[in-house]
Amino acid sequence: MKVNLLKLMLLITVIFTMDSCSSDASEDTANSTTAVIVENYTYSDAELETMKLINEYRVSVGLNALEKINHISYKSEEHDFYMIDNKVVSHDGFIKRSENIMKALGAKTVGENIAYNYNSPQAAVTAWLNSPAHKENIEGNFTHFGISIREDATTGKKYYTNIFAKIN
Repeated sequence: MKVNLLKLMLLITVIFTMDSCSSDASEDTANSTTAVIVENYTYSDAELETMKLINEYRVSVGLNALEKINHISYKSEEHDFYMIDNKVVSHDGFIKRSENIMKALGAKTVGENIAYNYNSPQAAVTAWLNSPAHKENIEGNFTHFGISIREDATTGKKYYTNIFAKIN
């Protein structure tokens, strides 16, 4: 009983600490070491459609369209594979991903949306827009983004990771 209560309290603490899956860092932290930038990424039609839908929504509410960055999509893909391999839907490792993007690309802020088991880009984007925390990321003060959609070969279920970044 005490162990379950402790686990629940830890989970609640982690959720509130992540602040809608966003991260800020000082310039000193972001520039303290150099990270390798992945420049090549091949986008699927579904990934391109999802990015298009997000940008169409942003423009429709008076926000800037976001530019895609292959490195961010690569980091998103790594997370999809992590979720598939570990059979979890989570933001595990978000801080490490955001720190990498800050160091490699000079991002000032980073946010992340994930989704699971949506059969179309439209369904995933609609779900994000119906969730206040995910919608906050889509409408956030970001300039760039990346996305990965991967399918679990065993279950056929799709995993989505969409990372946003503000880069000057």
